[in-house]
Amino acid sequence: MNQVEALQAALAGEHAAMYGVGVAGGKLTGARFRDATDTFEQHRDNRDKLSALLVAAGETPVAAEAAYDLPQAVTNTATATALVLLIERRIAAVYGDLVEAAEQPAVRAFAVESLLGSATAQLAWGGAPLAFPGA
Repeated sequence: MNQVEALQAALAGEHAAMYGVGVAGGKLTGARFRDATDTFEQHRDNRDKLSALLVAAGETPVAAEAAYDLPQAVTNTATATALVLLIERRIAAVYGDLVEAAEQPAVRAFAVESLLGSATAQLAWGGAPLAFPGA
């Protein structure tokens, strides 16, 4: 996978993450709803940065799908929280691929920061620490 392919994959992952976190947020209240809002905003910021990197490379950023299949029904706080944790695990893998494929230091730095952000988010959403998040 080259850098452009990895950027496009990360962007597609961020589109899906925003959708899933949005669905999960609808079943959360109080502090968890605020956490979901913060998580959504982080994914939106990453989406925007990835789009800008692709445009700067002369590429057309991949568009978001109208909807995404969720891996589980989101019916309550527990299933919403589990979905966000799964999203963060999956996006970590995508950023791990981008770290590996990055050809430019700025892209690699962004990918590493995003991978670390996802690892931190996993902890906040109930995940256990991993030696190599995204691997």
